[in-house]
Amino acid sequence: MCGKESSLFKTDLEGSILSLCSDCSKYGSVISAIREEKEEPKKHVREIKQEQEEIVLAIVQGYGDIIKKKREDFGIKQEDVAKKINEKVSLIHKLEINQFEPSIELARKIEKFLHVKLVEQQKLGLEPLNTPKGEHFTIGDFIKIKKR
Repeated sequence: MCGKESSLFKTDLEGSILSLCSDCSKYGSVISAIREEKEEPKKHVREIKQEQEEIVLAIVQGYGDIIKKKREDFGIKQEDVAKKINEKVSLIHKLEINQFEPSIELARKIEKFLHVKLVEQQKLGLEPLNTPKGEHFTIGDFIKIKKR
């Protein structure tokens, strides 16, 4: 109640069980003393930095040609593909001419219908930053300048 940091007692104070110091516990009935747990000194763990790779899903290069070739092999029109995967015909056309890159979800639908491989896993390596020791980052380290 008072905020004093000392040994605490579990105390019944007007029907509420509280952890109170010795001075405040006299206003209620003491149930028991609370044992203080000794804090063990924290061990310093040495961090080992490793270069890690991140695996991401990506659309294969030349996805438009793959879709068009497979569709033509099956002898299906763009309209039929659009109906089967529940998308617009204009979207299928844009995909085939590489004007629109499909999302992973859309690519999965096309893969399932045309039995092609459009999504692949790629590993991205995290590169360490090349900064001289003792220097700090500046805003200029993060800005890419476009040359005209």
